[in-house]
Amino acid sequence: MTDAAGTAPKARRTPKADGAPAASDQYVQSLARGLAVIRAFDTDHPVMTLTEVAARTDLTRATARRFLHTLVELGYVRTDGKTFALTAQVLQLGYAYLSGLSLPQLAQPHLEELSLKLGESTSAAVLDGTDIAYIARVTTRRIMNIGITVGTRFPAYATSMGRVLLAALPPEQLKEYLAAAEIKPLTPRGIGTVKDLLAVLETVRAQGWCLLDQELELGLMSVAAPVYHGRKVIAAVNVSLQAQSVNAKPDPQAYLDFVRKEIVATAEKISADFSTGR
Repeated sequence: MTDAAGTAPKARRTPKADGAPAASDQYVQSLARGLAVIRAFDTDHPVMTLTEVAARTDLTRATARRFLHTLVELGYVRTDGKTFALTAQVLQLGYAYLSGLSLPQLAQPHLEELSLKLGESTSAAVLDGTDIAYIARVTTRRIMNIGITVGTRFPAYATSMGRVLLAALPPEQLKEYLAAAEIKPLTPRGIGTVKDLLAVLETVRAQGWCLLDQELELGLMSVAAPVYHGRKVIAAVNVSLQAQSVNAKPDPQAYLDFVRKEIVATAEKISADFSTGR
């Protein structure tokens, strides 16, 4: 048998291209090998040469080259002519599953518990292109002029969840985002330059959470924290607050600190559940 490039297959090592018995007439070897090329990239191997990809997948250089350049054409891999790396678009392969079933179902009860405890609306979202897309939502009252439901999208840079997700991007992916996004203030309190956004993201990255104060809509505040799968941020959760109500508290800062601790704890619970598959 020959492979997609017309060459004889070699013995395989981890990650294996075979995800099902090759003897099955329902098994598509070229698809398995393409997925193996994608899985070859990981935390320890984010950028690789053609030779390294071939070695990690046990494909010939010719076959690995065909798969890599196909993935480049599809937008899942980028190359500088010598090395290859995954792009943010590859996350879409997992988002269809995460946003369609597992993650929203796992997050929902935690969001409901937090919403009941705080008396505030809570949400979960993922990064999709230059926007965030809501995948779960618990509403206590409408606090925005635009109603928010599952599927609602907002510019990532102008939201607390978006900033948490952007802060977690690898440098190259963040660079791609900045090249594609239009950064402009949406309210008089909003940031309007890439320089300002990068400074904010540095703070978010260092502290592990984000407070947004009336930058998406006047009167609206929110606090967000990241949801992890292993060491990778896959989503964000937040609590939406009315600025007027927060400022009316005896100690607004103490209240915001309390909300921050609660949203971070909720994000950790969702991360734990998602990682264990519960």
